[in-house]
Amino acid sequence: MTNDKIALQLQPKEYKSAVKPVWCPGCGDFGVLGALTKALAGLKIQPEDAAVISGIGCSSRMPTYLSTYGFHGVHGRALAVATGLKVARPDLTVIATGGDGDGFSIGGNHFLHTCRRNPDLTYIVMDNQVYGMTKGQASPTTEPNWERAKLTPSGTGINPFQPLAIALASGANFIARCSSSDSNGTARVLMEAIRHPGFSMVQVLSPCVTFRPEQREWKRSLIPAPEDMQRTPDPAEAARLLMTDEGVYTGILYVGDRPVYQPKLKSEIDNIATLDEEFRL
Repeated sequence: MTNDKIALQLQPKEYKSAVKPVWCPGCGDFGVLGALTKALAGLKIQPEDAAVISGIGCSSRMPTYLSTYGFHGVHGRALAVATGLKVARPDLTVIATGGDGDGFSIGGNHFLHTCRRNPDLTYIVMDNQVYGMTKGQASPTTEPNWERAKLTPSGTGINPFQPLAIALASGANFIARCSSSDSNGTARVLMEAIRHPGFSMVQVLSPCVTFRPEQREWKRSLIPAPEDMQRTPDPAEAARLLMTDEGVYTGILYVGDRPVYQPKLKSEIDNIATLDEEFRL
């Protein structure tokens, strides 16, 4: 008999906590929660071996609804916390979750440099092209002519942020786009993203039916990318696809092989008193 941990096969529902989601009825984030629990179950990752880190926003409530370890942080800082955790605890499966406002506005700089560093973690961005929690303002990914926001009733007039193209240019090692209406397909992509070494960026188009009811049409407009365009290891090919697909292709759009960022964990300090001395004024 050994002391090796035996991985028990859990059902997706066993990865959910006792806290019931407070998202609006019809919110796409329900589908992402279901997809993530299916992915964790499919990979046989025990709840105590995973940590889900988030920032602020509707989608950033995700850790509360899971039975894994979790950290609900401050606005835009999910990737900074997730990177630190993964470096300190490389044995954990670390997943960061958030929305387009949290991730690409106040968290934009962390996003760029996490792509650049390439730590072994997965970032799930539930992109609804609006700030839902604060009642419907335009976000970084909102189209320039959207006129329903009270703060920008004539539209923003600003080109939207292109998260996947920017992730590719900044060095992300795995790039995919999914639809929250396809929970099983999203689960399969998340399984591959979690397994793939390095920084995996998964954009999930997740409708906000409260402030952007027109997004209900996404499930009819999104289409799988052609097979010959998926999983390319060539960043130039991936760039051509991401800059010309108008955001409608789903699937795994780039798979890279960059070295994973994992500094050596070795301290020269043997006791806490020595550490205290270093900070003494």
